[in-house]
Amino acid sequence: MESRLTSITPIDGRYREETKELKNYQSEFSFIRYRIMVEIEYLISLNDYEIFDDLSEEEILYLREIYKNFNLEEAQKVLNYEEKTKHDIKAIEYYIVEKVKNNSTLKEKGIEVFVHFCLTSQDVNSSANILMIKASIQKVILPKINEILKKLKTFILEWSKIPMLSRTHGQPASPTFIGKEILVFYERLVIQSRKLNIIEYTTKFGGAVGNFNAHRMALPTIDWVEFGDKFVSIFGLTRNQYTTQIDHYDNYAEIFDILRRINVILIDLCRDMWSYISRDYFSLKMSKDQVGSSTMPYKNNPIYFEKGEANLLLSNCLFNLFSNTLPISRMQRDLRDSSLLRNTGSAFSYMLISLGSIVKGLNNLDINKKSINQDLNDNHIVISEGIVNRLKIVSNTNFYDLFKNIAKQNCSKSDIDGIIKELQ
Repeated sequence: MESRLTSITPIDGRYREETKELKNYQSEFSFIRYRIMVEIEYLISLNDYEIFDDLSEEEILYLREIYKNFNLEEAQKVLNYEEKTKHDIKAIEYYIVEKVKNNSTLKEKGIEVFVHFCLTSQDVNSSANILMIKASIQKVILPKINEILKKLKTFILEWSKIPMLSRTHGQPASPTFIGKEILVFYERLVIQSRKLNIIEYTTKFGGAVGNFNAHRMALPTIDWVEFGDKFVSIFGLTRNQYTTQIDHYDNYAEIFDILRRINVILIDLCRDMWSYISRDYFSLKMSKDQVGSSTMPYKNNPIYFEKGEANLLLSNCLFNLFSNTLPISRMQRDLRDSSLLRNTGSAFSYMLISLGSIVKGLNNLDINKKSINQDLNDNHIVISEGIVNRLKIVSNTNFYDLFKNIAKQNCSKSDIDGIIKELQ
């Protein structure tokens, strides 16, 4: 309760339960854990190059347990080091060195000397950051999008033959089917989700300024480019071949732009659902104790779609900022990227809040066929588009002006039937 009441942002306060799935991938704790994993796996990879005495299976297991069993208590130890060093990666290095020294056989081999050997902070940070983004998308975001797609597919099948008045420019237009209109959103989301599913996750890994300078000086006989390519592939990543001290972030921008497009599609969905609800085409089911308005007992507002839209807009502000800003850096690096990337969790959180809210909205949606049919009957003139074009075929005559004039008379079905009969 204290967290909800004292948190600066609603992500860790009001919406804490709605964003908890991301904590394993987008928190300070997870960032430290991922970086420790990269450091440990790098140290283990050096074992293949006879830089130090061979590691036994037990020693490798011990090293991997450092990040596999990492917990909040251990994370605090890292923060204690950072308090002294004022450098987050150096703190991680000291923490791992301490763990290595606690193992007698590793200490005898002097393995601690090679913790963070020839690495720059961004070799570790870039790999950790992209792994966090990858996990957030694959473990949290895509499954939630699939929930929405599954629900939309149900509507498509159930409502495929229910006609509905369409509105272009806000005005009555040619009729459509409700299922088909839902299908538009379904197809758009599927296309972007597939792009997200097959995207290649790449990272920067190449030493201080991307040239493996220290690596080549220390051990010139090793093909460090090949080593780097092989190393990052352990995590399912591809190494960007030419970078400065930091990643060029075009890879990040590509990911964020797809996410932004998905958010835009969902904003469009939220606004359409809001409009249909306002026209009484749909209604929202309410639980027994739920209240729609503090003063108007009959109200049942489309809050799930409004909340979804608002948080999608917040998410896109950040995704757009990242895409436009991260790929630009002064010379070989400036530190803006570090502060910006510490906020990716906020962008993912706002998106997750929205996805969850949209799922609730869709699950509570009820169709009102009576209102839909009434709107069709009140605007029977919209079938004149088809009539005019059919008459061109059967009579080789353009009756557009005729129907344009009678449209102003608010014609009923019987009126239009009478006009057609008069045309022979």
